[in-house]
Amino acid sequence: MTDTNHRTLFAAERRHRMRVRLMQSALQLMAIHGPTQISIDDVINHAEVSRGTFYKYFNAPADLVVALAIEVSNEMIRVLDPMVIEFDDPAERLAAGMRLMLRFVRSYPVLGSFVTRLGWPHLNHDEHMFYTFALRDIKLGMRTGKFDRMHLDVASNILAGSMIGAIHTVSTGSAPSNYPEQVAAGVLKGLGVSQQEAQRIATIRLPAPKLGSTSIFISVAQSLAL
Repeated sequence: MTDTNHRTLFAAERRHRMRVRLMQSALQLMAIHGPTQISIDDVINHAEVSRGTFYKYFNAPADLVVALAIEVSNEMIRVLDPMVIEFDDPAERLAAGMRLMLRFVRSYPVLGSFVTRLGWPHLNHDEHMFYTFALRDIKLGMRTGKFDRMHLDVASNILAGSMIGAIHTVSTGSAPSNYPEQVAAGVLKGLGVSQQEAQRIATIRLPAPKLGSTSIFISVAQSLAL
């Protein structure tokens, strides 16, 4: 590797670390105060960086919120999809993804609080992995006759809307232990799966989801003792 390439890689890694540092600081602040209550001064004081450093990465707090929403939700999908893809049946994939995500939120309520305050998922389809993987399975379900034929936006709204409400309920600690299974069964029925089949699929045994050590929000969750 040449000195030029080494310097380029080092600079890129340093930029990545600083971007993550800013997002972690923002996530911790948002978990306490909400995304609309933080300012640039809040973020830079918490991250212990200068205002100039902040503006090298984001134009405004709103840009930071959007970037963080993409990163956090995509990270969840990256962790969960390898477990979801083990199922061949698209209905089983969707149910597994919903249940695993809600278990995630139960373990890390700060994540659920952040997601519901942002109204996830509301971002650009090209940036948000939710649409990539959820629509993959919805389309497959329609092609194979597992789900009723409907406009993709209707199907994705059934899924996303149900999950927003479910994440909020789980993050408040008021949900019963089988709540993820109830939500999964309800969504499947909304997509056209029979009640008996939806109930069967929603209770299939699943592995426990785990965050990687490099997670952008694991350190925040731990520091808040959540």
